[in-house]
Amino acid sequence: MSVVVGVRKAGRLVLAADSLITFGSARMPEDNLKAEKIRPLGDSLFASAGWGLYDDIIEDHVSQHPEVRLADEKAIFAFFLGLWKQLHERYSFVNDQPGDDKDSPFGDLDTTFLIANRGGLFHVGSDMSVTRFRQYYAIGSGGDYALGALHVLYRQLDDPAAIARGAVEAAVAFDTKCGGPILVREVECAAS
Repeated sequence: MSVVVGVRKAGRLVLAADSLITFGSARMPEDNLKAEKIRPLGDSLFASAGWGLYDDIIEDHVSQHPEVRLADEKAIFAFFLGLWKQLHERYSFVNDQPGDDKDSPFGDLDTTFLIANRGGLFHVGSDMSVTRFRQYYAIGSGGDYALGALHVLYRQLDDPAAIARGAVEAAVAFDTKCGGPILVREVECAAS
């Protein structure tokens, strides 16, 4: 599992993530497997929390459709609509997930995403809904712990990298499915 945090403050935008990789109940030591949960995608930084196979699928999808535009909610939603179509046509081994709400009329990717770019910080829910956050957000199994830390740290610190790192540290301290060294990446963003 994972924790990924995005923080936008003082004209800067960063993503931070843990690096723990698990296969079932097995944890991989960092000297045996390096995991970078934050990666470039077009002009954006892109991270996911959930099924690791989505990293491979998205990389393959982008190799087939290299013009990635993720500048705003509309463009991000269009990207995920194209991905959803490809999930059914090209990646037939992916099952439609019913989600937690069995009465929901929507499919469920069973994975969430954070995207950071010049346009801002965006969360893509497992139902493909796109939300822009002005200050911060966190995803993954440690996301609730990170959000609590973000609520406090955002007011106390000016450096978005320090805020994001502190929030990931909180998730690593309390969530058994988070761990390993913390990766912090920054992307250029427009003024608030």
